[in-house]
Amino acid sequence: MSTVQGRLRIAVQKSGRLAERSLDLVRDAGLRVVKGNNELLYRIENYPIDLLRVRDDDIPTFVADGVCDLGIVGENVLEEVKNGGPNAEVVMPLGFGRCTLKIAVPPTLDYAGPQSLDGLRIATSYPKILRRFLDESGVAADIVTMRGAVEVAPRLKLASAICDLVSTGATLEANGLTPKETVLDSQAVLIKSPTAPEAGLQHLLDSLIERMAGVVSSQGAKYVMLNAPRSALDAITAILPGAGSPTVMPLSGRDDAVAVHAVCQEAVFWETLEKLKAAGASAILVLPIEKMM
Repeated sequence: MSTVQGRLRIAVQKSGRLAERSLDLVRDAGLRVVKGNNELLYRIENYPIDLLRVRDDDIPTFVADGVCDLGIVGENVLEEVKNGGPNAEVVMPLGFGRCTLKIAVPPTLDYAGPQSLDGLRIATSYPKILRRFLDESGVAADIVTMRGAVEVAPRLKLASAICDLVSTGATLEANGLTPKETVLDSQAVLIKSPTAPEAGLQHLLDSLIERMAGVVSSQGAKYVMLNAPRSALDAITAILPGAGSPTVMPLSGRDDAVAVHAVCQEAVFWETLEKLKAAGASAILVLPIEKMM
């Protein structure tokens, strides 16, 4: 990355469930974050980049309008603020901040599918997403928009059901609600402005996206090394999770055995190691991967 006159801007959540993970991603991409005099603007010490720390529902607008070049935001927020004008482009899913927007109902409501909601009132903080779901399902229901504490709406007789984000389900359970229908699966995504940056900043932007893709690719990935009999190579390769084509090298002084090195994109559990050993593998070593491009 070369130094240029202008500066890129990245919008991240100031506070909330994506805030720390977003900063971690920026740091893992090799950017040295320096806190500014206020909580709105952080500067990157080693590149011409600024971090704007704002409310999550402002991020898609800032990026779509070209105020920021990149942003990190939940898909739920991105979908809710979409309008008829230019929208930010989703560059890649980031693999964190996973949650689900679900319809949940109290035990007094006999739910047998979306049609059970016909003619009822549903409370939510995501009226646009919910309206789209109801229209696609052919359901005529009234939407009560709330900005917080959606789960109390049935108890207060404000609505017969709710549509809210669910991660563990503990909040719904505490309020006597049962999730019934998935409206949207969400995770954090990297978004890009439809407006190109200054000419001198395009290479920096492309390089930063590539770095972030490398960080995301390495999440949960493991580097596996083992020795194996040549006769068991096909069976061992089939056991390695998400490995593709491993690297196979001859062992010094042995014609009947090889060394196998593989990048596993999926989780490597103890059960996986036991299966590898049963297939004839030995000297099995599993290492974490910090970066991958």
